[in-house]
Amino acid sequence: MLEGKPQIPEEMVAKWQRVVDILAKLLSVPAGLIMKRAVPEHLVFVSSASEGNPYRQNQSFQLNTGLYCDTVMEERDLLVVRNAREDPKWDHNPDLEHNMLFYLGLPLTWPDGTLFGTICVLDGKDNDRAVEYADLLTEFKAVVDSDLKFLVEMAERKRMQGELQQVRDELETRVEARTRELEATNEGLKREIASRKRAEKSLLKREAELEETNTALKVLLQRVEDSRGDFEEKILWNIEELVLPYLEKLKRGTANERNLSYLAILERNLSGITEPFASRLSSKFSRLTPTEVEIAKLIMQGQTTKEIAELLSVATSTVDFHRNNIRKKVGLNSVKVNLRSYLSSLH
Repeated sequence: MLEGKPQIPEEMVAKWQRVVDILAKLLSVPAGLIMKRAVPEHLVFVSSASEGNPYRQNQSFQLNTGLYCDTVMEERDLLVVRNAREDPKWDHNPDLEHNMLFYLGLPLTWPDGTLFGTICVLDGKDNDRAVEYADLLTEFKAVVDSDLKFLVEMAERKRMQGELQQVRDELETRVEARTRELEATNEGLKREIASRKRAEKSLLKREAELEETNTALKVLLQRVEDSRGDFEEKILWNIEELVLPYLEKLKRGTANERNLSYLAILERNLSGITEPFASRLSSKFSRLTPTEVEIAKLIMQGQTTKEIAELLSVATSTVDFHRNNIRKKVGLNSVKVNLRSYLSSLH
């Protein structure tokens, strides 16, 4: 907001001059005035160019000395004095020095309510015409008040435009500085991106090399695992095929208790050796029953149904029953695939 009040421009003073001239002519008075309050004085700001007007522009009066305008500004209302000489309240006011005994006036205010001064007409005699057309004074007061409001608005707009321009200038300065900073940062980022791209390319190359090495290791480990599986199966097969059958024959052909004990110990030791191999093999057939696992292993060894039946001391139909169950559980129920070949492929 404005700290002080704006100056009245010359073109507005000229407009107000026309206002008081017209006012004096229409109301048939010698003096039409716009007064300005300038503590401690009250100045004639604009004076009509009418005949018999005793007031001149820039003439000053002391405030609070009984002037008509003192009361108008104090009460902020219309004041009508028909004949000051006949009114004890006004018969000593300073305007009587100019023989101005009639007064009609209104206050003029800035938009914030502070006083600018007054607009008034004075005459050396009672003036019925001026009283009758007092509304005309009210209209001219509105014109002056509107001009004062316009001046404040224009001054405020000019002030705001100045502030806005200052903000724009500061913003432009900041933008320029920030632009320079961003340009420098951008160059740094470009260098950083280039460095990261080089590092990324190196990492990708290293990753590819590691991937190749990892693939080679996987292949090697798989081969080792396959070789171990094959080795375990060969040991298991050799013991089951080349050792255990003869061990069983020795047990059947020996009646000596001591020899039987040795054979039992030998069988247990062989079982301890092959048990881990058999367990890993059995894990591949987790859905099979123990009997089915045993028959599956014999099938993989190439034993026929009849041979399996003799080894297990069961009927061939029982072996066929278990073979069918094995095919169902491994998904060969409706597929024409050799069971031995399929089971062998699982390990």
